[in-house]
Amino acid sequence: MRILHTSDWHLGRTLHGVDLLEHQAAFVDHLVDLVAERAVDVVVVAGDVYDRAVPSVPSVRLLGSALRRLSELAVVVVTPGNHDSAARLGFAAELMRPGLHVLAAVDRLDEPVVVDDAHGPVAFYGLPYLDPDTVRHALAPGGADEPLARSHEAVVGAALDRVRADLATRPGTRSVVVAHAFVVGGAVVERSESERDIRVGGVDVVPSAVFDGVDYVALGHLHGAQRVGAAAGSRPVLRYSGSPLAFSFGEVGHVKSTAVVDLAADGTVEVELVAAPVPRRLAEVTDTLEHLLDGRHDDLVDAWLRVSVTDPVHPDHLWARVRERFPHALAVLHTPVGAVDSPRLRVVTAETDPVEVAADFVAFASGAPASDAELAVVRAAYEAARASEGSE
Repeated sequence: MRILHTSDWHLGRTLHGVDLLEHQAAFVDHLVDLVAERAVDVVVVAGDVYDRAVPSVPSVRLLGSALRRLSELAVVVVTPGNHDSAARLGFAAELMRPGLHVLAAVDRLDEPVVVDDAHGPVAFYGLPYLDPDTVRHALAPGGADEPLARSHEAVVGAALDRVRADLATRPGTRSVVVAHAFVVGGAVVERSESERDIRVGGVDVVPSAVFDGVDYVALGHLHGAQRVGAAAGSRPVLRYSGSPLAFSFGEVGHVKSTAVVDLAADGTVEVELVAAPVPRRLAEVTDTLEHLLDGRHDDLVDAWLRVSVTDPVHPDHLWARVRERFPHALAVLHTPVGAVDSPRLRVVTAETDPVEVAADFVAFASGAPASDAELAVVRAAYEAARASEGSE
């Protein structure tokens, strides 16, 4: 069976104010062509199809068009991510056209979509993003009075226990799990500053061993395409497809792609990464303003650019002068070299724990490190605020 694995479309996202919907539409065209050319049997989208829980109307229209076109060519399985609203994305799941499945219900995550090929059935299990605070009671073992531990490992582990229990009733069935989580194996996984923090209780990690017992795990959440866990030839195979576009300058080195997965009769897996179209390359440059304007960096004129200007004194009209030379510059930073008493500040990205940032402020304001009690209050407030931004 041939499976196309994609994720993290983030429809509606902007890049430093640049609307990306046109480029996301071009990716959808590429995806439809790829499904047709490669005779793909099943398309799986592992979460974060939208960039926010309440998406814009153009984003909804683009997703509707994408799912219609893809489902005319293959079976399509979609799961919600941490950016999506599972309730909104899955509200019409019961009404979907044949071959289109939005698996958004936590209480039905052990009910697979079963697709047959010449070698027998393949069961596709969809795990929506599992927020521990929301699902730790629902996923606790039947009849248990105590909820699961407040961690991603506990709730994803409980979900996989249900998946394996169902799979045990289907002898000879190959299996694919579609999940949205931060999964780690023996090696350090590559993270991006554009990925939203999902820590609960300070922890966001799910060990790859949680997924033992299935053949392929189609992951979403991390924006860099990568394999997770064991070496080639071992099972299960866990892989992030990555996002189709770069959503931050932290992804400058990424080669965006889609995973074409061939699942053999014996459950072994072969993966080919097919490069995604690049609307405009991302680049960074660091130099003095004089050197930036004298032509030596003109190979970057057509790129989306982050510019770091190293003059010791802030040049006049810096933004305007850089943009005149580099019309697609999206960020212009003054990072002086040789300045006197230049302050050393923490670099804060989307990957930085917000509680650590708040702790830095407490230390700055009070002159002493934050106590454990203060950190507990800050973390509780942060998690409550983050939960209020989402939806069911």
